[in-house]
Amino acid sequence: LNDGSANVGAVAPVHASYAHDPRVSVILLPSNVGKRKAQIAAIRRSFGDLVLNVDSDTEIASDVVSKLVRKMQDPAVGAAMGQLTASNRNDSWLTGLIDMEYWLACNEERAAQTRFGAVMCCCGPCAMYRRSALMLLLDQYETQFFRGKPSDFGEDRHLTILMLKAGFRTEYVPDAIAATVVPDKLLPYLRQQLRWARSTYRDTLLGLHLLPGLDRYLTLDVLGQNLGPLLLAISSIAALAQLALTDSVPWWTGLT
Repeated sequence: LNDGSANVGAVAPVHASYAHDPRVSVILLPSNVGKRKAQIAAIRRSFGDLVLNVDSDTEIASDVVSKLVRKMQDPAVGAAMGQLTASNRNDSWLTGLIDMEYWLACNEERAAQTRFGAVMCCCGPCAMYRRSALMLLLDQYETQFFRGKPSDFGEDRHLTILMLKAGFRTEYVPDAIAATVVPDKLLPYLRQQLRWARSTYRDTLLGLHLLPGLDRYLTLDVLGQNLGPLLLAISSIAALAQLALTDSVPWWTGLT
């Protein structure tokens, strides 16, 4: 599926190569509507029991589908994600660090959350969903607003929160490997992180009422993830303000 992006000509040979394959449908949207609307268009055209979302810059290992399907055999599971790696990890110091960040996010954070059946974000590059659950949630997913405008970011986290709100489990499968392209320059990386942070805070607020019904570890995990960066930001701003006003920064500010 192409969401009406400007580089349709560049991928036309790919579309042509699958034109006569009865297993493949190519959907070209007439105007650029963003990832969420494009994803919804594909979901509405789908007919299988399970839907696998793979981003266009992501390559999946040959056994990813079978491993995710195995997890989805439990009808209580609404979504499952694979392990993400950076396909361009060797390009620069930044891509190497992002690859390490992905490893930690998957094999510490998601691996811990999946012990309680509540991965808080099934990441967009490689996530499998139960189609019957998607169809129940699609209208809510499509009509999400943020500050009075249709939301155009954080679709993976919001869809995961909707799954949990509907009573489904969300899981992580560490041996289902997907390699995705990550930013190799600092400015695009910071823009991406800002977009993800907005999604994290927005959808954490939407999902706070879920926490009492989940394990206490998850409450601690979610609060720690969200309060930690805020406290760091506040202490940094306070230090800069004190430096500007008094030309000094006390030791306890640096310790904080």
